[in-house]
Amino acid sequence: MTPPEDRVREFRRLFTSIEEEVGRVIVGHRDVVRKVLTAFFAGGHVLIEGVPGLGKTLMVKSLSQALGLSFKRIQFTPDLMPSDIVGTQVLADGTGERHFEFKRGPVFAQVVLADEVNRATPKTQSAILEAMEEHQVTVFGETYKLDSPFFVLATQNPIEIEGTYPLPEAQLDRFFFKLIVHPPNSVELAEILARTTAEARYQIKPVLRTGPGQALVEEMKTLVRQVLLAPPLSNYVAALIATATPGTGQSPVAEVTQYLRYGPGPRGAQAITLGAKVNALLDGRVNVSFEDMADVTLPALRHRCLLNFQAEAENVTADQIIELLLKKVSKR
Repeated sequence: MTPPEDRVREFRRLFTSIEEEVGRVIVGHRDVVRKVLTAFFAGGHVLIEGVPGLGKTLMVKSLSQALGLSFKRIQFTPDLMPSDIVGTQVLADGTGERHFEFKRGPVFAQVVLADEVNRATPKTQSAILEAMEEHQVTVFGETYKLDSPFFVLATQNPIEIEGTYPLPEAQLDRFFFKLIVHPPNSVELAEILARTTAEARYQIKPVLRTGPGQALVEEMKTLVRQVLLAPPLSNYVAALIATATPGTGQSPVAEVTQYLRYGPGPRGAQAITLGAKVNALLDGRVNVSFEDMADVTLPALRHRCLLNFQAEAENVTADQIIELLLKKVSKR
């Protein structure tokens, strides 16, 4: 049996090695890359929002290469059908007799990029819900298991509204984190130009090997869940979620009732807790601190706090409400 200290060291080594490998291709966005990996080892999926050209697709592809996992990209468009994602039955004639066999869709990969996910219709968006939650798909009554690990990263463009379909609340809640990719500063942009306009290109080297690496990923996921959470911190997360929920009479923060339609549910609390456990391991600890939780609260809750019309009219954002909650909810 490997001692806990060695397992924690191995987790930190693996995590930072993947970060460094991706950093050889991606300029900046270090916090985004770290949060994506945090969600991966916590067993969740990620929604990434940013304007075109910021390297979101390259980041996801680089992560899959560094993890040594199979990768598929699905370009979401208004005419995309559910069968284009999960697959369908096709007529085959391989043995002299015609028969139906299942042709797998692109969702049968370990890392799936749902590019511009809000361009597809709600019917098509819902096709990936079962895969995200149950790690399986059902086609014509037959259930097909997906490979493990299974990780969905969806991107959406915040500036184009026409021709898009906002993600349903149920689907938003299935994303572990929502991350915002910001434009590069002048120093980062100069480095991007140096890397992308020269002849030489760096090739990502897989940190994990196919087969043994997948078993190691599952072991690391198990380690995350073994990190200790003291009762005061568990109570703090519960109080934070209750305070962020309007209409229950439990929120002492007036802005919650004034600006929110709905608050985060149990999945929000789970995301904060598991994300904090990953942070604890990265700091070499097997117990969670308040600082670990504060670091992941914003990406865990920003897409689960749904604003009302008054908030939109007054340009109040979910991030502002969450930051206010972090100041007002007691840590005792």
